[in-house]
Amino acid sequence: MMISRRQFSVAALALAALPASCASPAPVLYTLAAVPGPVLSGGPRIVIVQDVGLAPYLDRKPIVRSSAGYQIAVETNNWWGETFSAMIGRVLVTELDQRLPDAQVFSESSTVSPQPQATVALTVTHFDRDASGAVALVAEIEVKRADGSVPPTVATLRFTAPATGKDVPSQVQAMSVALGQLADAIARTLAG
Repeated sequence: MMISRRQFSVAALALAALPASCASPAPVLYTLAAVPGPVLSGGPRIVIVQDVGLAPYLDRKPIVRSSAGYQIAVETNNWWGETFSAMIGRVLVTELDQRLPDAQVFSESSTVSPQPQATVALTVTHFDRDASGAVALVAEIEVKRADGSVPPTVATLRFTAPATGKDVPSQVQAMSVALGQLADAIARTLAG
């Protein structure tokens, strides 16, 4: 059986169009936002926030909805606009800078690297929705003064923030609030 040129051309066009018809829509990108908090006086003049450690299940582009019931629920087409650990660090630096006006707060990865009077180390071990739909944040912190005048503060902190809905923007907004609660706790430790 011979295939005509016309049939071949139609078949070739159909095959060429096939990948385009199967393409996924572009992902929707999200970012955490700094949440204002109480302004505190005192504390060290220069603070460095070290690069944020992250539980491996959170270290991905797609947003993790929950990690309950031995399963990790991940958003298919809703992604973070930057690496999650870098975004947490960037927002935390902004929040600490607002809460501690007597201090200058820098990220460890910044090209500006003054000699710190205090450092903040942070590992986020849990940051997604719990069974109630609220966002749960669990973080291990170490706040250390460079001069050793105060013993280092080492703690595991837990925060929850209710989400206003079940959609992704509501989750991201609640995550921003929970991160603001963490910034409040770190700022109190630095100011104390």
